Amino acid sequence: MPVSGYIIVFLLLFLMLYLFAIRPRTSRIGDVMEYHRAMFAHRGYHNEEKYIPENSMAAFRAAMDHGYGIELDVHLTKDGRLAVFHDDTLERMCGDLGRIEGYTFAELRNFHLLNTTEKIPELGEVLSCVNGRVPLLIELKISGRNLAVCRKSYEMLKNYRGSYMVQSFNTMGLYWYRKHAPEVLRGQLSSNLTKTAKKDPYILRFAVKYLLFNMLGRPDFISYKLKDLPNISVSLCRMLFHVPVAVWTLRTEKALKQGRAGYNICIFEKKGINY
Repeated sequence: MPVSGYIIVFLLLFLMLYLFAIRPRTSRIGDVMEYHRAMFAHRGYHNEEKYIPENSMAAFRAAMDHGYGIELDVHLTKDGRLAVFHDDTLERMCGDLGRIEGYTFAELRNFHLLNTTEKIPELGEVLSCVNGRVPLLIELKISGRNLAVCRKSYEMLKNYRGSYMVQSFNTMGLYWYRKHAPEVLRGQLSSNLTKTAKKDPYILRFAVKYLLFNMLGRPDFISYKLKDLPNISVSLCRMLFHVPVAVWTLRTEKALKQGRAGYNICIFEKKGINY
């Protein structure tokens, strides 16, 4: 075989491996498409000017009042409870340098969100309040290799009767749900991680950016930062496998228009006069 033949074989094998790596789970696409055109309020329908902090009960009630789905984040606390909070530390939202995993939930309840009367909610409190009125999109915040947040969240969610999906940047969280709770719709979160997330090894950031770990998590949808699209792997997942794509975080009318026109699910925020 001439050298050109070996090159062609190598390229074909590489392409087959690449497509195998990025392939999502396709058997549940129809279930995800029930959320087509859905609008999820990012961390609830929050507005700092109106003293409604993100990931607060007030923000979740506001989202329900407007008929929006709710995107929220969950961390596992020191005593194994699920705190609804985005950041790894309390500095931005509560003025404390401590990591959220370093506190018990009772200790976290001593903090206030952005100097309001709102406190950090527990996932069970949110589920009881929402009670199926609007769909939930729950981001699993996974610290290192500890996947206990997956087990704890499923213990709570498996008895919840409302609509929800889970998502995470950490593919091992999706892998846990794939193995232990395959009935739950799961999404791979990603963005241009090789540019932004400097704390993790480059090879891991590269693999998640290009969805190469889909082979482990086999997500039902992709949740990607709109500003970092197009991405070749996202485009191929859409064209070849017809996987639904959620885009975040849409903060302008232009971004909202682009999200509605080109993608399946929009995760948005509104501020000021647009609220």
